[in-house]
Amino acid sequence: MFKARRTYWMAQIGGWALLSLLIFSASTFSNQSIDLQTIVISTSCFFVMGIVLTHLMRYFFIAMGWLNMRLSNLIPRVLLTSVFFAAIMSILNTLVSHFVSGTPFSFSIVEFSLNVAATLIFFVLWNSVYFTFHFFQRSREQEVSNLQLTASHNEIELKNLRSQLNPHFLFNSLNSIRALIDIEPYRAQENITKLSNLLRKSLIIGSEQLVPLEEELSIVQDYLDLEKVRFEERLEIIQELNPKVMSFLIPPFILQTLVENALKHGISQLIEGGTVWIRVKKKTESILLEVENNGNLRSTRKDSIGIGISNTLRRLELQYKGKAHFELKQNTPNTVIAIIEIKEA
Repeated sequence: MFKARRTYWMAQIGGWALLSLLIFSASTFSNQSIDLQTIVISTSCFFVMGIVLTHLMRYFFIAMGWLNMRLSNLIPRVLLTSVFFAAIMSILNTLVSHFVSGTPFSFSIVEFSLNVAATLIFFVLWNSVYFTFHFFQRSREQEVSNLQLTASHNEIELKNLRSQLNPHFLFNSLNSIRALIDIEPYRAQENITKLSNLLRKSLIIGSEQLVPLEEELSIVQDYLDLEKVRFEERLEIIQELNPKVMSFLIPPFILQTLVENALKHGISQLIEGGTVWIRVKKKTESILLEVENNGNLRSTRKDSIGIGISNTLRRLELQYKGKAHFELKQNTPNTVIAIIEIKEA
């Protein structure tokens, strides 16, 4: 608001000063019979009256609520107002000229009409500049407001997507412990403690928009420790991690979702179990997150993928605006790979 007000007054003073200077120069060179003092006083009065009257005219526009009108309704109103203020300024200029020069006062309708027409040009030009600036500023404010609204909607949607992952993640972890309760109650107690610690971590990072890759891998490791209870020797984990990118920020649970999906749709479907490969790589301008598992890919159609993958796609779209890419494909005849590529900012 302060910046807009300062810009207005700078333009107001600068514009009328330039116009007054042009009039002063024209009067000085075109009419040698008028003394310099008279020209200076008349031009100074013109400068002051121009600022005062246009500022009053602007105040009138704001008071009448015309700044929010459509252009078709605004133009005739502004033109009539400009004529009115041009007439006032013409009358004031005539009075100033009479008192400064000391000549007898005389009034001519033709001369007055010509003065109004000449002055009207200045007011129309002033209004054109003022309303152009106003509409441009309002357009920018609306654009900022729309961006803020979009960002707010995106943030709400991201939170909703994350909240959908938490119970999904919890139920899968509880299933890993359920089988131990009757067979090995002591191990069940240990794993319940491990699960509570895991949930505490997940609640902390789950409220964040982005987390370091190192924290995400810590969640993944805790989750895999719990799943090893269920799969035992049927599950093998191989990790290939680039230590130079551990501080890279990613959305929470994005990698854990891929690992969970690999176990649910891959390893658990195989009687003999299999291997899950977790890779974190660095390319020239991007980071690659890869989760590969034994199994076969049934379909990649959007209507056939589960909540985990569909949420991953939507979260990447909202978070990175096209700067992240997800791919799920059959890597070899016996393995499926999920790849997330995120461009570095």
